[in-house]
Amino acid sequence: MKREVKPKKGCCKSNPRCKRCPVVTKRLVTRGLAKRRKSGIVVISPATTKKQLKAARSR
Repeated sequence: MKREVKPKKGCCKSNPRCKRCPVVTKRLVTRGLAKRRKSGIVVISPATTKKQLKAARSR
């Protein structure tokens, strides 16, 4: 199952970062775990593990 996330406008500076944070989505895209559509929505790969998401959300 693919997960589609629409990133927020800015970071809320929470700890750990929220799942919709633009920093988290950018980290996932650069690591090859997600793809960004032209509409701005980020599609996270179903093969992404919980550990990988937690690492992307860390400060």
